[in-house]
Amino acid sequence: MAAVVSSLAASISSFLVPPFPSSSSSLFFTKFRSAPFLRFSFAVAPLCYRSGGGVGGGGAGKLMAHSLARATLGLTQPANVDVPKISFAAKDVGAVEWKGDILAVGVTEKDMAKDESTKFENSLLKKLDAHLGGLLSEASSEEDFTGKAGQSIVLRLPGLGSKRVSLIGLGQSASTTLAFLNFGEAIAATAKSAQASDVAIVLASSESIANESKLNTASAIASGTVLGIYEDNRYKSESKKSVLKSVDILGLGTGHEIEKKLKYAEDVSSAVIFGKELVNSPANVLTPAVLAEEASKIASTYSDVISATILNAEQCKELKMGSYLGVAAASANPPHFIHLCYKPPSGPVKTKLALVGKGLTFDSGGYNIKTGPGCSIELMKFDMGGSAAVLGAAKAIGQIKPAGVEVHFIVAACENMISGTGMRPGDIVTASNGKTIEVNNTDAEGRLTLADALVYACNQGVEKIVDLATLTGACVVALGPSIAGVFTPSDALAKEVLTAAEVSGEKLWRMPLEESYWESMKSGVADMVNTGGRQGGAITAALFLKQQKFEDVRCRGKWGLGHGRFGGYAFTMVDCATRPTLGKSSRTSWKAEKFYQPVMNNHLLRL
Repeated sequence: MAAVVSSLAASISSFLVPPFPSSSSSLFFTKFRSAPFLRFSFAVAPLCYRSGGGVGGGGAGKLMAHSLARATLGLTQPANVDVPKISFAAKDVGAVEWKGDILAVGVTEKDMAKDESTKFENSLLKKLDAHLGGLLSEASSEEDFTGKAGQSIVLRLPGLGSKRVSLIGLGQSASTTLAFLNFGEAIAATAKSAQASDVAIVLASSESIANESKLNTASAIASGTVLGIYEDNRYKSESKKSVLKSVDILGLGTGHEIEKKLKYAEDVSSAVIFGKELVNSPANVLTPAVLAEEASKIASTYSDVISATILNAEQCKELKMGSYLGVAAASANPPHFIHLCYKPPSGPVKTKLALVGKGLTFDSGGYNIKTGPGCSIELMKFDMGGSAAVLGAAKAIGQIKPAGVEVHFIVAACENMISGTGMRPGDIVTASNGKTIEVNNTDAEGRLTLADALVYACNQGVEKIVDLATLTGACVVALGPSIAGVFTPSDALAKEVLTAAEVSGEKLWRMPLEESYWESMKSGVADMVNTGGRQGGAITAALFLKQQKFEDVRCRGKWGLGHGRFGGYAFTMVDCATRPTLGKSSRTSWKAEKFYQPVMNNHLLRL
């Protein structure tokens, strides 16, 4: 059972931002004068209470139990919706004897092979068909079911302990995490359609799965089922509740180890759902202050291993974060810089890792406002997808408590808006490492916030940094909507990240860091501009972060962005500029949300 998320004890008033002082020093720490800022007063109002247990429920936890910093624009408040409570168990019961609503059988195209008399050759299907008087074979032929991925049939036939039997196609073969995650999602869809309360899952060829792979297979199926059954209905006046209560996994073993793996799936799934809700929350609900409060509540819930530091604008100014504050300058919602730190409950720390997430709770584009077909301004609430992944990781790690690693979760949360106090094209901002940046496009704001976040991360003495960001639309053009781009000068860290993604069922592709493209990023009046031309936009964005050489920052070893990996320090930027899936979302709202699973699998924790 996942840990219980604590009640709203801390007031948002602790995160209130003092007014920016009006002085001769610029907000951006250049020699320009900034206009005075307005001061806003705030009241605390609870928005949403969420309870739930079982896999994906996070125990009797509260997810997204918001307190607004002020009355929400539009008076929108998330409804009180229960997270699906699903009990998973690994059982040693025959498929024929199991009693319940649906017996879901995963079959490959090879499993569907039949002999000359049109009888199944697969031993499990042959046994089921015998008890059904040959009707399973007959029905699969009539429905033209061949086991291809995406195919499924549900039959109500007498002869088995279950009320219905469902065949779900796995494709030519099923051996990857992604295949079993998709299988779990298909089971969820079948259960929803049939309004089933209990389901058994069995693979037609489970004996072909190596013993060491059965645990991961069970975990992936469980995760896929939970995330497939979940729907974000908090903003709907009416919604249907899932009736699925229990899932039995047959044929993959029993005992402590598989139960432990299912508990792991529970913890990770609850964190994924938390991240999905962050991404799906509209910008009038999820402001930087509310995002900071959600982070603070994670630290409060897992206070034995996680601590929180939330910096307001004045504190960020003291740290000379001019690049980040420049982006935040136009918004009436003040910025909040989030730093959570996980330390294991016992034992020595062998590795220090930083996860940095882009946290733009809304991106209008600033004075370079997003306009025209395809600009997707109405979806720009998802520009904090990187922070959702990072805070979801914090929640999961707080529950699982891995040994030997210290993890820093860093988010520079703010909005990119338009006002008389805002950053203009042509302005020069100064990052906390002293680098000056000519802003030639206010819509290339994410890299400006990340520059200061990376300096801060480096100051924590970490050996590895993984930066997750919805950074560029150019990456979507290059790789499509479901593959994230990986940029790193470190071959070793690239291998770790790509291996981690494969284990977690995510799709990443390493992209080049073409140094000659940096010519388009040079400025005549500052150290650099913040964006180059349209060509190679994802690469120049990565080069911008790579060029933030932190020689003057107290790092362990040298800064590894510009020169590969030195002194045990390495950096990777993952550009996951993909779109959220709203409403009936499937496995994730934002593809990188489950990227943090590899942290639990220790792929990014090794020295």
